[in-house]
Amino acid sequence: MKNRHSQKIPFLPGKRQFVWGFLAVVLLLAGIRYWREQGGVTDLTPSLPDMSATKPHRIRSVANYQAAFPDSQAVQIVAANKWGVRPVKNRDDAEKRKTELVYVGESPYYHVDRLSSSIPYLVPRAALLLQDIGQAFYDSLYVKGVPFNQLIVTSVLRTMDDVARLQRHNGNATENSCHLYGTTFDICYNRYEPVGREVRNDTLKWVLSEVLRDKRNEGRCYIKYEVKQGCFHMTVR
Repeated sequence: MKNRHSQKIPFLPGKRQFVWGFLAVVLLLAGIRYWREQGGVTDLTPSLPDMSATKPHRIRSVANYQAAFPDSQAVQIVAANKWGVRPVKNRDDAEKRKTELVYVGESPYYHVDRLSSSIPYLVPRAALLLQDIGQAFYDSLYVKGVPFNQLIVTSVLRTMDDVARLQRHNGNATENSCHLYGTTFDICYNRYEPVGREVRNDTLKWVLSEVLRDKRNEGRCYIKYEVKQGCFHMTVR
């Protein structure tokens, strides 16, 4: 009868088996080393791709800003009426309309300027467009090897009071502005918010124009190149 406390003893090599095993390992390692030195294997360590050797994409811009972005108020107001909210009277009215509007005051992809004649709200469709433009701009800067800079949004939703106040100081201000409907925003092309190193030439404008041209060609928006205001004025489609 077996002792219930007895245990199965594992095989332990004797002195001779240990010596022969040790010699076999030494010979195997020596053979691998010799093989590698003779060019059989140069390096068994996995390597990561060298991103510094990747050639940045070219910056092409557009041939002519006014020709590439010609969409007038008459064109944009049709889309604003289709996708927008009923015009907001004042800031108190805007506070009551938050079920229809999305706050766009903060984002990692763009910076909202200090607003004096508008408030940072858009309809969801336009807010998504702005977010997509900002993200595409970042992506484009990355593949072109340009330091990150945020877009600057200079105008968003205007109340009827804002438009009336603008008309007192600016004879060109439109009474039936697309900004009234929460479908429209302006992105300036001569100022940017540096995230890393500031870029002082027109490189950022060229990259931005490529992004906006693509969004317009996708049927996402109408865009007007505004010379005096220094911005791209756009309405979601």
